[in-house]
Amino acid sequence: MESIAKSSEWHAADPRVDALVNDLIGAVADKWTIIILETLEERGELRFTQLAKLIPDISQKMLTQTLRRMERDGIVTRTVHAVVPPRVDYRLTPLGHSLGEAFCGVWQWAEANLDQVASARAAFDQARTP
Repeated sequence: MESIAKSSEWHAADPRVDALVNDLIGAVADKWTIIILETLEERGELRFTQLAKLIPDISQKMLTQTLRRMERDGIVTRTVHAVVPPRVDYRLTPLGHSLGEAFCGVWQWAEANLDQVASARAAFDQARTP
């Protein structure tokens, strides 16, 4: 607990860090950002239409909004090619790759604890059923 307290004191020293963390968690923790991040990490540079096909449940509007936010945060780069029809490619920046590495720990935790979480959920659900 002591290290958490020290960490909180450190973050309190610079409110800009707290603001950035809160902003990024809100933006990155959404479902679509994580899926786009993972897709670009696995596949490399992709066209907008390829992303849309690889993420079939996302609407064009949501894909556009999420990619714009990711571009604004420096997570992806957008390249427009002057061809007909227009071609737009997206790829992760070094910052985006490092964010993907940070989220990799969540997947590793989920894989390691999948059975325990499933058991806990089943026990909880069973206790709640009359």
